[in-house]
Amino acid sequence: MSMEKNHACLLYGAGDARFEEIPVPSIEDNPRDVLIRIAYTGVCGSDVHFWTHGGINEMVRPGCPVTLGHEASGVVEVVGSAVTKVKVGDRVAIEPGFPCRHCSFCLAGKYNLCPDMTFAASPGPGAVVHGTLATFFRLPGDLCYKLPDDMGLDEGVIFEPLAVAVHGLRLAKLKPGQDALVLGSGPVGLLSCAVAREFGAGRIFVVDINKERLLFAQKELGVSTYKFDVTKSVEENAAALAAEKHLQEGADVIVEATGVESCVQMGVEAIKRGGSYVQVGLGKKMVDFPLVVMSEKEITVKGCFRYGPGDFELASNLVSRGRIPLKSFISKIFPFHRAPDAWEAARKGEGVKILIQVDGSQT
Repeated sequence: MSMEKNHACLLYGAGDARFEEIPVPSIEDNPRDVLIRIAYTGVCGSDVHFWTHGGINEMVRPGCPVTLGHEASGVVEVVGSAVTKVKVGDRVAIEPGFPCRHCSFCLAGKYNLCPDMTFAASPGPGAVVHGTLATFFRLPGDLCYKLPDDMGLDEGVIFEPLAVAVHGLRLAKLKPGQDALVLGSGPVGLLSCAVAREFGAGRIFVVDINKERLLFAQKELGVSTYKFDVTKSVEENAAALAAEKHLQEGADVIVEATGVESCVQMGVEAIKRGGSYVQVGLGKKMVDFPLVVMSEKEITVKGCFRYGPGDFELASNLVSRGRIPLKSFISKIFPFHRAPDAWEAARKGEGVKILIQVDGSQT
């Protein structure tokens, strides 16, 4: 490995991406770690936010660039002496967050809430944690998930957003036969529709303003769609949805996957009394929330953050049974040297899922 080069795309600030070499991560200090040769990295909304604004909660600091990317797949290059889950040459999807495993949250089975989580593509405030838009990426071996033999490495990228969708639906406690309404037809929203179907939802509906993605939801997932009318109020849209889809009592479960204030409000308006609302999408830090409606309907409202124990395993199981059409989600693949173009395409809402091929020799 001493002769290998680790090519990376480093973000120095909003709109400032540079291609440079960074050191190859070493696993010598932890026998449970592995080194992955990254094949593909997916473009997430957070990547777009970093590209356009230079960060989210934490901003890229001057002189401390960060490699973006956390949705990724690749091939195991090196394994530590204590690794048993994977071996060199395995094709894997990766879970990009590394909990401390010792705090009260980790020990309680809620490692996604670990205050000392090391998450890929984090600019600080402490040490920079580089992401997966590089030749090599280091992580614990138990956070790798082997791909089925008939699955491409490009499809493996979608394990991560699929795990987010699984986590949201598990929090919602969707029961077989219940109606599910998803706000937002981005990758996580569409995957939430697919997961709701696998969890036994009776009827599934998705709301958005993007005609292309709504059409995808109809054709690829077989779910009913509603195009949000920006000229109408939230209440009017909720009423129109109820009339058009025969949801007079409302949906049993709401998965909000946009973080947009109007969609949050519509979700509370469109939910059934006593229903379950899960906030998966992240948007502005503060929004106007219909508190009175929430109380009058006595609904259960839950926040949702990434994924927790068992979510990647369940996502992997759904995929291995051929239940989620991952290939159809991939709209376009950009070569490594055009990573900024990939972020721009995602910013414009083009397609469903956009990937960046980091290693052109792997498929």
